[in-house]
Amino acid sequence: MENTILRIGMPSGSLASPQRGGNLVKLLEDAGFVTAGYVDGGPTGFKTVQFLYGWDGRPQEFGSQLGIQELDVAISGDDWIKERIVELHLEYNLPITLEKVLPLKRGKVKLVGIIDDKNPANTTDEFLTALCREKPLITVVSELPYTALDWLRNKLEKLGLAKQSAPFSVQKYKTPPKISEGILIYETWGKTESKVKNRGADIGMEITQSGGTIKNYGLKIIDTVMESEAGIWINPEILKDGQKRELLRMFVLNLYGAVNAENKVLIVFNVMNSEAAQVEKYLAENNLFADEPTQIAGRDYTQFSIQVDTADRNLPVARIRYELAKLKAKSIDTMPILSSIPSTDVVLF
Repeated sequence: MENTILRIGMPSGSLASPQRGGNLVKLLEDAGFVTAGYVDGGPTGFKTVQFLYGWDGRPQEFGSQLGIQELDVAISGDDWIKERIVELHLEYNLPITLEKVLPLKRGKVKLVGIIDDKNPANTTDEFLTALCREKPLITVVSELPYTALDWLRNKLEKLGLAKQSAPFSVQKYKTPPKISEGILIYETWGKTESKVKNRGADIGMEITQSGGTIKNYGLKIIDTVMESEAGIWINPEILKDGQKRELLRMFVLNLYGAVNAENKVLIVFNVMNSEAAQVEKYLAENNLFADEPTQIAGRDYTQFSIQVDTADRNLPVARIRYELAKLKAKSIDTMPILSSIPSTDVVLF
């Protein structure tokens, strides 16, 4: 296993940036995989391990690279992986199977269908039913054209309009139409809302977090096509290689530990042995331990340690510390947790 290497698709863009909420660098560091060069635009290296090779790229490309096994692992959003899967199937008749082995709880977005707010339709079904009575060609704009195509085709099929959806063409905006009926999808490089607002297409599929920009453009959401977040993706073929499978398990297990530790702290405190029973009762009543509380009994005092979720609004850390102090706990220390791994059972391959 010494010479075996995992080729990791390292995404450029918001996931890499500490300022834009992804901060993948910090997550990898907490997992034990300190990067070099990544935040500077590459090439990406790993300072603390020899078995990872950083392949810098755009997440839009990683699905294809996993499909041909140019990459072993990729960090990408669900939306871009689906886009490549659908494209390879529809354009190249090349079905591929990719598997998400770990969600990273970051990069969350929605893919939504958008139309002019003045249109009376409130759902995709209503919109398509009316539109198909008026014209044989549906024009669509999206940064993810094949996902948009898949969405509308499925809708039309359920409406009994499958024949109308059969012809399709994915083109750059606004090249001459290659078809006169069916679905014409213009692939955009952003500002999808502007094209729908200015009637450059009948309907759009946009990537959004809050929907604020969509509303500002005088548009409305008529469908949520899918929800997406960043995750660790693989081609299951890698699992047939025993050595790479073991390295992958190591990589995923440690990343799981870092993700699982986010928003958690360790509270360590001492209690006189005579007061330990009432502290255990408080911990049990508030579900502040799993199987049993972690404790070390001494001659006069027992030391407890509990893991606490700092995002829990029902039982905030400040309240826990105060109530422990009222129960005569002493030396109440709060420490950050960089990694929290329950067991290898969290890796499901």
